[in-house]
Amino acid sequence: MTNEELQNSAIFPLGQKVEANFIGDAYLQMIFTDETPLNAPIGSVTFAPGARNNWHSHKIGQVLIVTGGEGWYQEEGKLAQLLKTGDVINIPPNVKHWHGATKDSWFVHLAITPGETVWLEAVDGETYNQL
Repeated sequence: MTNEELQNSAIFPLGQKVEANFIGDAYLQMIFTDETPLNAPIGSVTFAPGARNNWHSHKIGQVLIVTGGEGWYQEEGKLAQLLKTGDVINIPPNVKHWHGATKDSWFVHLAITPGETVWLEAVDGETYNQL
């Protein structure tokens, strides 16, 4: 997905650049933060090509809904999955994983994240570059 394609298909604003726990340029726009009725914040996360987050887990779990571009999702000990627009990933509680853009595409997803996120080490370049 090119910059122009991203701008033409964006559902939500780009948001603020996220520095901590990410490699490369990534942006977060919170969409829903009300504690009632579900207490499940929703954020739109936009990754520039090559950007990714650190390994992490969620105490309650997480759901990702891909809204644009192409990206990777990988659980510890498993092969990475290529994600495209319309894909949905249901991440169980306490599963160590990471997600981010492919090397040549922007990647945008909604993240529904109730509960606490436990941030871990960065995804090393060797692991990422093998994809």
